[in-house]
Amino acid sequence: MALAKVYVNYKKSILNPEAEAVHKALKRLGYSDVQDVKLGKYFELTIADGKSKAEIDKEINEICDKLLANYNMENYHYEIVETEVAQ
Repeated sequence: MALAKVYVNYKKSILNPEAEAVHKALKRLGYSDVQDVKLGKYFELTIADGKSKAEIDKEINEICDKLLANYNMENYHYEIVETEVAQ
């Protein structure tokens, strides 16, 4: 089996009010060295055995494009980790 770890974040040109609120709160708490905050989404997708790396890549890209990320506002990247079946 494979585990796809998908990270979705806003594009640099898109205002992220939640991340800005966290950043301001950190400043109020005295963490003035924090320069920027990114806030996004994280997904883990477990993929059944039987597919090649290329097939998994294609499928994950389709899933991200169709459902997990809004192309107009967000970017995504992912990593695929091979997992072992627990016995």
